[in-house]
Amino acid sequence: MTSTTYRKLGFFLFWSSAMLTSARAQVSPPNQLAAVSAKEDGEGDMRQTVFPIVTSRINFSYLGLELDSGTGFCLDTSCRYIGTNYHVASLGHYRRIKNAEIVHSFLATGPSDKDAAPTSMMTGGSMNFALARDLAIFELRHPLKHHHGLAFSLNDMQIGQEVDIYTSPGRMPFRSLIKLSGAFSGRTTSGLFAFDYKPSGGRTLSPGASGGIVVDRKTHQIVAILCGVEIENKLVALAVPASTLATFLEAEIPFLAAKLFPAGNGKLHILADLYPKFVPASRPGLQRRDPEPAEVVLLRQKAQSLADSMKNYIAVQNFQWGSGEEKLLAESALEVQVTEGTQTFRAYPDGKKLLSDIPFPNLADSMVPGGEWSELPAMVGQDRGLNIHQAPNTALNGRPIKVFQYWASIEDNVCSWRTVDDFIFFSRSKSKTVACYGEVWTDEDTNILRISENDELSGSWHDYRGAVNYGWLRNEGEPPRLIPVSFSTQVLHNKTVYWCRGLFTKYRRFDVRSRLIASDSAPSSVSRPN
Repeated sequence: MTSTTYRKLGFFLFWSSAMLTSARAQVSPPNQLAAVSAKEDGEGDMRQTVFPIVTSRINFSYLGLELDSGTGFCLDTSCRYIGTNYHVASLGHYRRIKNAEIVHSFLATGPSDKDAAPTSMMTGGSMNFALARDLAIFELRHPLKHHHGLAFSLNDMQIGQEVDIYTSPGRMPFRSLIKLSGAFSGRTTSGLFAFDYKPSGGRTLSPGASGGIVVDRKTHQIVAILCGVEIENKLVALAVPASTLATFLEAEIPFLAAKLFPAGNGKLHILADLYPKFVPASRPGLQRRDPEPAEVVLLRQKAQSLADSMKNYIAVQNFQWGSGEEKLLAESALEVQVTEGTQTFRAYPDGKKLLSDIPFPNLADSMVPGGEWSELPAMVGQDRGLNIHQAPNTALNGRPIKVFQYWASIEDNVCSWRTVDDFIFFSRSKSKTVACYGEVWTDEDTNILRISENDELSGSWHDYRGAVNYGWLRNEGEPPRLIPVSFSTQVLHNKTVYWCRGLFTKYRRFDVRSRLIASDSAPSSVSRPN
């Protein structure tokens, strides 16, 4: 697998206007505004974590003019990702949050969700979505200053476990953070958490509260995301479990899931491998390797089959470049066209020029991925210089997975690294072979879920790590097939971390003997590793 770095060396369900109701999930609007502000002792001002989010669309459902709004909360430490509910995000037309531009929106459910059901709005009409996955995430161009997220808990909830609910309900411009005391009372048939809570000042939750957080009182960790109240008892708050958020993030933003829900909790960690580096025992002289075990032979067959299945297709690759922990520096979208294994790129959606390589962003220092999505399966399937070893099995989201480790020395000539220096009027590139190692994760049938690579570099560029996740594409009338879903790469240049991350969307099959045979829309169902 070849990775490339670049250095420029130039000479210079509470909606403020309508809370959703659903008999199926027994959710209804709360009635009054609770007007008690709160701070969490010892953890700073919770206003730095939970706050109202306001859309630019004017709402006339109340007397006078009002901006539609809900509640949002910081997901990550730097607060570049904002969490809320699907029904909040879909009903509003959000462009900015606290003056920070929204660059991407991720929705966990929608009308095409297999579990979607009609959900009525208080003001009339209805929406189709799955209440159990009533989640959405906004990605901001820049983090919110002086804001931060909290840790999450995936531990099982116990009946009577005490919690605090933080949210910002009400009508603009009179909104403030409130804190309500509650206790876990069970799980609904739709999969939501239920919490009995006490009114504050004689008032209960009100419209605008959707997207708040439920925090365990002892650990101060988030256990659920507020979305509604029970129809028959408005003193029962309903919330989406943190485990549902973890699954959603692993599918859509794996590198964020890796930070919020580490591998130690059994969750997918996009860059960190599960086991220490595998190095096979040295053998004296020219002694031949032992025959590979049957499980490794099967892994190679599955990897080769995966590589072969991706020789003809079209997809959109969404790229983000950054440095440090969360500093986003550039982003782009390219349509990748693969014909008999050869890939070309064009700007999405209307680029005319075909490119043989992913263009570098306009940054002084950066890195771009190569073809890891296809090269890694081909490497595992074909390269006999790769020494593969099966590690102990583990579990991912409660499902058993197999883990295989690999290693290759410089002499095996498996992995390479290319550096490009740009002198404005000309460029110079250098390639070298490097030692590498990584892990391959599969399901019980040895279908590949993830492949990682770690390159042992020396010099100013070092500590390269990369990983690709795969999932099932399920189109009606076609057999399921594995496709690349997301990738993440990073490398150190001197003491600065540079990263490139991305997602594959709008996946379409391409038949070189005829023409494009699928529509231009996104696939109807793509299941990621979970």
